[in-house]
Amino acid sequence: MIIATFQHPCPFFDDSYAVNSQNCGPYGDALMTELIPYIEEHFRVIQKPYARVLSGGSTGGWESLALQIFHPDFFGGTWSFYPDPVDFRYYCLTNIYEDQNAFSKDFGWLKLERPVMRNPHGQVLVTMRQMEAVLGSHGRSGQQLDIWQAAYGPVGEDGYPKPLWDKQTGEIDPKVAEYFKKHFDLRTYLEKNWSWLGPKLVGKIHVYCGDMDHFYLNEAVYELEKFLENTQNPYYAGSFHYGRPRKGHGWNPFGYSTGKLQREMAETIQKNASDEENTRMWNY
Repeated sequence: MIIATFQHPCPFFDDSYAVNSQNCGPYGDALMTELIPYIEEHFRVIQKPYARVLSGGSTGGWESLALQIFHPDFFGGTWSFYPDPVDFRYYCLTNIYEDQNAFSKDFGWLKLERPVMRNPHGQVLVTMRQMEAVLGSHGRSGQQLDIWQAAYGPVGEDGYPKPLWDKQTGEIDPKVAEYFKKHFDLRTYLEKNWSWLGPKLVGKIHVYCGDMDHFYLNEAVYELEKFLENTQNPYYAGSFHYGRPRKGHGWNPFGYSTGKLQREMAETIQKNASDEENTRMWNY
């Protein structure tokens, strides 16, 4: 197997999110039409969809899932670990479509601060209000919320990413949220396009997440699983795995540098190989 790690920093983060973005640039095209073809032309690889598989964690978890979903005919499967929000009804704990404020939540006569980071025991470490505002204006903190805003959102009137919410008040801009939904909400995209997309993704989606992810990413993963487990014509035939108990961000059931994940990928590739391939020659 050949393992390629993509490096694609942009002005807003050390990673572009591997999609064509108004703010970050056409990194999706760069990877799909330049980098991957270059690798396949210069190395002895099988240039067929079933032999191209993806994986990544956190930002890479979202990217590996998005690349598989947006390019279902090009890749043969993804193993996505603790991905960034895959359903923006759980943008961490904020529902960007229904909540009016990202910083706080009304609870009777109380106004509760909305957390964005915890430890695996549930202790809140950082709130949405505290996150990133002092690190840079115009979405230039270089941190997680600002790159989501840059990758998923439109360009603002000032030429910088249009804010999803006001960093002083937390008030959410519903027009920006709708742009997010239309272009980069993976669960919404799957649901809207399942009639033609589903047959291309059967058996290709595998997601892993800790039950106490530091950034509450497991909540969006649960919603994605709920949709996919109820799919019909076809059934998605993939898998979801959860680390329990108290498994936080970074949980990986395969371990690191053990080769277990790569062997599972290789077995899948071999299983999906076409009949004319002499797969016995692959193992030596």
